[in-house]
This record gives sequence, structure tokens and C-alpha cells, in this order.
Amino acid sequence: MILALVLVNTDRAMPDEPPTPPTELPNDIVDTLDDYSPELLRCISDYAEELAEYREHEDRLPEEGDETGEEERSEDFPDDVPSKATTTIKEINDNRYYYWQWREGDRVKSKYKGPVNSDE
Repeated sequence: MILALVLVNTDRAMPDEPPTPPTELPNDIVDTLDDYSPELLRCISDYAEELAEYREHEDRLPEEGDETGEEERSEDFPDDVPSKATTTIKEINDNRYYYWQWREGDRVKSKYKGPVNSDE
């Protein structure tokens, strides 16, 4: 027997009408999203948020060989993380985590560092 558990967010009142899409959102994307299930929309939302964070952080990383943006840090870096790495915070399922990030050629690499202390 399969038992399913459904969690309902009771913090927000359920709207009577669908939300109005932002004017910046292309119509073809709005039309496509209208056909998707709530589960798939949540997956898209999570992915879009992570992609936006990645692109914002990628824009702040110095190009390889660019000394601007590098600063003196006294942090201890793991053996597989270069000293040019920066730390970033990612939010996943309402939890915040530190990640090391650095550029290798055209790619941005990440490595888990640890949870963000709630006192910070």
C-alpha cells in the first residue's frame, strides 16, 4: 500500500483568480506555463531561482588571470578548492548554505562549505 502525505501551506489565503504575469515575461512563456501542473511549476521556480543566483554570482567572479576582485583572505581552503574561490549563500528548501565558488575557464565550479549559522 502506498501512503501519500500532502502538505498544505495555510499561511497564505488561496486566490480566487490566477496571478497576473509580469509584463517583462514573454507571452510564449506565459502560455507554456499555463499548461503545467503545480508540481512542475514549483520545479521550474526552484530551477529559475538557482539559475538566477548562479548568473548573478557568475557576473561578479573575476575572469581567470584577472587580479581585480581577488582579496586577501585568511580562510582555510580545502585542498580541492582554489584560493581564488569566493563564498556564496544558496537557499534550498528554506535553508541557507555556504558554497565555495570559483571560475575554471568559462565554467563556474561550486563546492558545499556548510550551513549558514542562523545567528549571522
